[in-house]
Amino acid sequence: MGDAGLAAFSVFFTQSPSFLAYQAQMQRRQGHNNARSLFGLDHIPCDPQIRNLLDPVAPQDLHAPFWAILALLDQAGYVADYDYAGLLLLSFDGTGYFSSTEIHCSNCTRTVHDQTTYYSHSVMLPVLVRPGKAEVVMLEPEFIIPQDGVEKQDCERHAFKRWVTRNAAHFAGRRVTVLADDLHCNQPAGQLLLDQHFDFIMTCKPDSHPALYEEVDLLAKSGAVETVEERVWTGHDHERRTYRYVEQVPLRGDEKALLVNWCEVHIVQEVTGKVLYHNAFATNHAVNRQTVQTIVAAGRCRWKVENEGNNVLKNQGYHFEHNYGHGDKNLSMVLLLLLLLAFLCHTALQLANATYQRVRAALGPRKTFFDDIRALTRYLFFDSWEHLLDFMVIQLDLSPP
Repeated sequence: MGDAGLAAFSVFFTQSPSFLAYQAQMQRRQGHNNARSLFGLDHIPCDPQIRNLLDPVAPQDLHAPFWAILALLDQAGYVADYDYAGLLLLSFDGTGYFSSTEIHCSNCTRTVHDQTTYYSHSVMLPVLVRPGKAEVVMLEPEFIIPQDGVEKQDCERHAFKRWVTRNAAHFAGRRVTVLADDLHCNQPAGQLLLDQHFDFIMTCKPDSHPALYEEVDLLAKSGAVETVEERVWTGHDHERRTYRYVEQVPLRGDEKALLVNWCEVHIVQEVTGKVLYHNAFATNHAVNRQTVQTIVAAGRCRWKVENEGNNVLKNQGYHFEHNYGHGDKNLSMVLLLLLLLAFLCHTALQLANATYQRVRAALGPRKTFFDDIRALTRYLFFDSWEHLLDFMVIQLDLSPP
């Protein structure tokens, strides 16, 4: 079982679908292989063996490594680098990773359209983000699956609540701010976050919150909605940014409504008058002239889960939406967990390993680095990752740090 998990992980980590086949060939030719030296495999299983062994594995059995890596990053001071004005920002986004009209398992979501049944898998991805920081730190995901038999469909909101309830204890003693889109900007989610000692900044759209915007409009007419304006040089041109904010407005239209603080930003290109960005947020953080820019910048940072997270997974070598194997039970989820774990390990190396950073910087695009990893590990044996990275440093003629 251990070899099966490590084997699948090695494919995702090296971004080489043929990594195991190459190592089996090396073992036959040279009597040793990189699967053993770099990943600790005792034996190299074939693809059907990997799928059969991993299909019954419970996804929760793979949660612990995410938290172990986060703890190591924290101990080394790298989580502190994500502090933004005293806030640790945790962004959530739901995304699909599999869809078919034929292949399916017991954990698929089923939808029917035009008499055709569609089978799909989706997942809620939580990441640590910070404005101005390129890397996002992937945490344990939450799968969107049927909960009480196939007749009851799951949804993003339920997955979000499960994740928060199960994992709040990991952040005890920290002030963590959850970033979420308008789907989660509602009373049950907001109250749950407060009950679990999270703060929140969530996208807040007018169509979804008529009572809140009615109150904002009334307060604006009486002059109670404050405005802050600033002119910002972006390095290319000037922007005019207008912030509006008000505190203690109802998230919904009843007497038991959760009171939140509201702010919006309107960004216009100064020369052309073109609207570059407009959005609004609901938060439990105090919003005033000193904090509104910080709150908005943090709220806008939610998009990093899509840009630096989902986009990298889908378009930069991880092949997030590829069907690596579906199985009858949990295979699809287990393989995705191993893929996300590889992504987290790459991020940890980028944050913490100076040699990895130097090699990546020298080679430029991510694709070039992994092309080299594939070629080197196919033909040459390395007794450790340090050996491999040091070899690349020498061949690239990189000067000492």
